[in-house]
Amino acid sequence: MTQTSENVTWLTQEAYNKLKDELAYLTGPARTEIAGKIAAAREEGDLRENGGYHAAKEEQGKQELRVRQLTQLLENAKVGEAPAADGVVAPGMVVTIAFDGDEDDTLSFLLASREYASTDIETYSPQSPLGSGVIGHKVGEDAEYELPNGKKASVKILEAKPYNG
Repeated sequence: MTQTSENVTWLTQEAYNKLKDELAYLTGPARTEIAGKIAAAREEGDLRENGGYHAAKEEQGKQELRVRQLTQLLENAKVGEAPAADGVVAPGMVVTIAFDGDEDDTLSFLLASREYASTDIETYSPQSPLGSGVIGHKVGEDAEYELPNGKKASVKILEAKPYNG
């Protein structure tokens, strides 16, 4: 899954199906389950001091937020192919950079939206300062991005290859 603009998210067919299945679960069985938890907690009496009720309501709120996020994401999704392996940094790629021209101080990360985050590799959003700074640059080029303190930092693109999951 990769984001190429604020409104369009490119997804592989596999990622699209996975997110659609999650949405179906959250709007079906998961809603029924949380409603049951809330009803059971209500039966216990005074809601002001009912920890189970408050925990269930909080869980419901988080679940509904995820439903809204998935709905918006899938409404704006385009199913497509992975980026080309042409050495140009684009969303959906694993990028390796060297900081300040120091070839020994490197970082490899997946340039993708947070929905695609993996425990295998650190993920940076294309809208992040580093992500937006490296997009469009080729292997061997220097890229500049703005640090949180307002200063500029420079990195060299060492590698850019499509993410294979």
